[in-house]
Amino acid sequence: IRDAIRAKALELGFDAVGFAKAELAVEAQDNLRDFIAQGLHGEMDWMPAKADRRADPKVLWPEARSVVVLGLNYGPERNPLEEENQARISVYARHRDYHDVLKKRLKALARWIADTHKTEVKVFVDTAPVMEKPLAQAGGIGWQGKHTNLVSRDLGSWLFLGEVFLAIDLPADAAETDHCGECRRCLDACPTRAFTAPYRIDARRCISYLTIEHKGPIPHDLRPLIGNRIYGCDDCLAVCPWNKFAKAASAPELRARADLAAPALAELAGLSAAAFRQLFSGSPIKRIGRDRFLRNVLIAIGNRGERGLIPAVERCLSDPAPLVRGTAVWALGQLLDAATFKARAAATAEADPAVQAEWAAGLLER
Repeated sequence: IRDAIRAKALELGFDAVGFAKAELAVEAQDNLRDFIAQGLHGEMDWMPAKADRRADPKVLWPEARSVVVLGLNYGPERNPLEEENQARISVYARHRDYHDVLKKRLKALARWIADTHKTEVKVFVDTAPVMEKPLAQAGGIGWQGKHTNLVSRDLGSWLFLGEVFLAIDLPADAAETDHCGECRRCLDACPTRAFTAPYRIDARRCISYLTIEHKGPIPHDLRPLIGNRIYGCDDCLAVCPWNKFAKAASAPELRARADLAAPALAELAGLSAAAFRQLFSGSPIKRIGRDRFLRNVLIAIGNRGERGLIPAVERCLSDPAPLVRGTAVWALGQLLDAATFKARAAATAEADPAVQAEWAAGLLER
């Protein structure tokens, strides 16, 4: 059965296939509890709310006996750290939403398993409370590296994960062991020092979390460290030495869109709600909404320091969203000299307290 499932999964385009028991090691459960207890999950309230299901696959689905863990390579054509773009979008978000791409293949595999082997099945991608990386390690696909992401000896750090839970017992593959050794490149590469220790990340300082999950204004001390990253961050993944074995994604849906490889900041800052939805239709970026996205774009503009971008920022000062207006104030403060910024502040009437606070903070900095 395992050989047949593995062959079918590879036929459907998956790049890695492993088998694990529908259970998690005590260490993985303890790590999850500690992570939540320390508040390292930030605003991701769904983590504590669904911690019991995340810590035990059988709580998620009591009939589960085995898990087919599947990996889909999304490797970029070139190292994203070598790109000189105005704005950087994480590699995983430059193409179709990977949830849709994975789910289509997972459902096809699950239907085949159910029909061929007469067993109940459940399909999961990372929108469900599944601890994918420990299961993937238990299934021999890779190991959870010091950057907390999965690393494969064959595919490096660029791997999407999905699972098919089965109601039948199948032998598990040998678990993968840790091959990070003394290397700490991923820890040292983090711009915001989000790693509190090897294998432990404080999401509240992670650029991926800040630009995607965080809903409000990004803390002032972290804004300069974000640089030109407007959606996610690849730094800790991109520096991993195991990427010497990585290869570009073969799935056509996971090849980067040309218009997202090197987007222009001024154009992105001018997106209306309708234009945002149209541009990012079918993209994971659509999920965060236009206001959060423009917040990220304006931080990148402020960090870029190009005075030619001032008109794009000034247009955002009258945006309907306080989050956008407030971040535009900060960006303007990075682009204008002190006297001009003070004059602009004196001439601006702002009713929202949060935006008023941004003007006040900008004046204090000067």
